[in-house]
Amino acid sequence: MESNNPTPGPLLGKINSPADLKNVDPEQLQEVSDELRQYIIDMISVHGGHFGASLGVVELTTALHYVYDTPKDLVVWDVGHQAYGHKILTGRREQFHTNRQYGGLSGFPKRSESEYDTFGVGHSSTSISAALGMAVARDLDQSDKKVVAIIGDGAMTAGLAFEAMNNAGAMNSDILVILNDNNMSIDPNVGALKEYLADITTSKTFNKMRDDIYDMLGHFKSAGEKMRKVASRLENAITAAITPGSLFRALGFKYYGPTDGHDVDGLRHILEDLKEVKGPKLLHVVTVKGKGFAPAEREQTKWHASSSPFDKITGKAISAPSKPNPIPKYQDVFGDALVELAEKDERIVSMTPAMPSGSSLWPMMNKFPERAFDVGIAEQHAVTFAAGLAAEGKKAFCAIYSSFLQRGYDQLVHDVAIQNLPVVFCIDRAGLVGADGPTHHGAYDTSFMRAIPNMIISSPLNEQDLRDMMYTASKYDEAAWAIRYPRGRATGMEVREEFQSMEIGKGIQLREGEEVAVLSFGPIGKYATEAAEKLAKEGIEIGHYDMRFAKPLDTDLIDEVCAKYDHIITLEDGAKMGGLGSAVAEYISEKPDRPTLKIMGIPDRIVEHGTQEELYKEIGIDGAGIIETVKKRILTKV
Repeated sequence: MESNNPTPGPLLGKINSPADLKNVDPEQLQEVSDELRQYIIDMISVHGGHFGASLGVVELTTALHYVYDTPKDLVVWDVGHQAYGHKILTGRREQFHTNRQYGGLSGFPKRSESEYDTFGVGHSSTSISAALGMAVARDLDQSDKKVVAIIGDGAMTAGLAFEAMNNAGAMNSDILVILNDNNMSIDPNVGALKEYLADITTSKTFNKMRDDIYDMLGHFKSAGEKMRKVASRLENAITAAITPGSLFRALGFKYYGPTDGHDVDGLRHILEDLKEVKGPKLLHVVTVKGKGFAPAEREQTKWHASSSPFDKITGKAISAPSKPNPIPKYQDVFGDALVELAEKDERIVSMTPAMPSGSSLWPMMNKFPERAFDVGIAEQHAVTFAAGLAAEGKKAFCAIYSSFLQRGYDQLVHDVAIQNLPVVFCIDRAGLVGADGPTHHGAYDTSFMRAIPNMIISSPLNEQDLRDMMYTASKYDEAAWAIRYPRGRATGMEVREEFQSMEIGKGIQLREGEEVAVLSFGPIGKYATEAAEKLAKEGIEIGHYDMRFAKPLDTDLIDEVCAKYDHIITLEDGAKMGGLGSAVAEYISEKPDRPTLKIMGIPDRIVEHGTQEELYKEIGIDGAGIIETVKKRILTKV
């Protein structure tokens, strides 16, 4: 992997660990922060990656590693896409050009990558739970290490974060939660009083004075307890009136802030003071997503991440001229089809857990704002919300990433399947997603849904099939329906305007062959098509069947294949265990003269990050892998 590292600034170039950072004069911390921000801009402008979030926490990251004794003290990042500065300051600057590349650094904190990455992340809202567990372990070990969780305001919409805070408050655990408020979603107070309050409430003098007054009032016997309660209520009333922290105080946390997240010196002082404050505490830090890069500050959603090189001044993409009619993404095919269906069927509603851009739900939200909902980072709620709509006769299309649907599994069973509610789950990012890696791969949805009654599981070979599956599902009210499709471009085929119904549970033959038949499920069937064409040039003709449905299984088609072929290969971009291949194996297991069966899919191990093509090649289910498997079957007859 060829290095293409930008040159770091003079201070940053000497920092290879937090210990090096601590040798910097406090007055130079802003300069370090400026160099760190520019280094991130320089690097991402060439190699791509998550962008806006990391720029927004540069000063906070610098202050954290300056004040705390990491890795002894434990810093837990939520989601992790804001942790680029953390990686650079903790010894990975020279490897950072490999970020999100095959064999390179992960785009998220990862325990096996560095001792400074205390907890692996990728999904949101896990940091406080993990940090609380670490704090309890610390107390059991009678250690003095500090534990800090950094969570973004978007992640605070998930119930998991509040479950953890409720638990931490009840346990009175010594833990610091830093709320990185980068969207102003929690109303910030403005003006001198707010800044004064943030300064005074974190100071050692204020906290000692508060404790001394509390102790003094205890000497007044029965009246003292009443006076303590009055003083506490007065303090809470004053701070609640001028700060947005009432909710956190109700959960048992001492609340501090809001404070300027781009004032590194102020953050340093506050963090030093908070190290002396015991118990659960929350520091509310207000930041600007994309800070220091004007295009990212103006268009924060667009600049959440960048996948292509761009000019680091203007933000304009540096790439080959775009084609006049680019191949659409599967996400765009879904978004356009949903609007077309909704125009004809007033029952159709849609929802997504905080992914309207990624899932292409914006066309629906713009066209029918009263029928399209972004429910926030709340996957469990999204599933049950859809079930509630279905219970009242609405046709709910729930657009959700495969890896995020894992979080709503109980709701799939309890709220959808048991009640047999006809929710349509449009499962985006099915299969291997690429650079986001194992936390975002959609490997398990087919397996975990196959076990659930009242559930249809389908996957289109191409964009035409996706449209027709959505249409057929919109007319079907006998069970829930899952339609899984990958991240990325469709095939570019010409798509007819009108929708057509599909026969549920039926596959189709794509190619006649001899000896070996490939049963593919979903867009990964393109590799089987590629393999069949190359093998034909060598005089080897294989059969190819697009199953379309993993449940219900087309047993008639399988019977025909078993009668004609000596070898069956199943191909899917999901886990081998419990997927289409398992379904076929279960069905043919009692056939006395059954063909040999080879299941090709995602193996029983964690697949790391890289491009989709690199990863499918690694696990042997690309065109070359299929060709090799076919030849082995024919030559060895096993």
